[in-house]
Amino acid sequence: MKDTDIKRLFYAHLFCVFSIILTTFIPSLFLEEFSVLETHLTWLCICSICVTILNVALYLLVKPNPSSKRSSISHKISRVLKSCVYFSISCLLYHAIIVLYGAPLIELMLETFLFAVILSTFTTLPCLCLLGPNIKAWLRVFTKNGATSIWDNSLQITTVSSVIGAWLGAFPIPLDWERPWQVWPISCTLGATCGYVAGLLISPVWIYRNRKQLTYKSR
Repeated sequence: MKDTDIKRLFYAHLFCVFSIILTTFIPSLFLEEFSVLETHLTWLCICSICVTILNVALYLLVKPNPSSKRSSISHKISRVLKSCVYFSISCLLYHAIIVLYGAPLIELMLETFLFAVILSTFTTLPCLCLLGPNIKAWLRVFTKNGATSIWDNSLQITTVSSVIGAWLGAFPIPLDWERPWQVWPISCTLGATCGYVAGLLISPVWIYRNRKQLTYKSR
């Protein structure tokens, strides 16, 4: 494992963190009365779009998993279309799971769906960028000792931390504190965002500290 690979991972993650920070300030320059709490759905859409664009751009620039074969244009188009389908399915699955965990089924449906979209953006999208629409590769990465690169390890950490952050964010909702951030699904989306950012910052540090113990098998 080269230190330059870890630096590339760290800088890529740092760009992702800054993109989320900027989504809380830049839109207020163009949108009146914009704030994460007061116009939460607008912020969710902006955050999802920015993170999506940056993830795709970083993948094209960094290319952590370069293919040994040159893909045809039809193959690339097929990969993009499959990735869009997978992302859509991920949003629907997250939406269903969130409802099963107690979210309103009909009321606040848009809010619940956008929460599912941001979760998919933090978890499914990076997998699609790094692994492609390949379920076998996803299962491999998220099994014990299944990582074959530092990028796989980063996927494990950021995905788990995002889901845990969203889960922890649900705890304050039923409390009678009457805070504006307790409105569904603000605390959950903020929890998922904090978990995602934490995962982005923790994973390069964890990989660097454990680089001597990490051994990767070829695929």
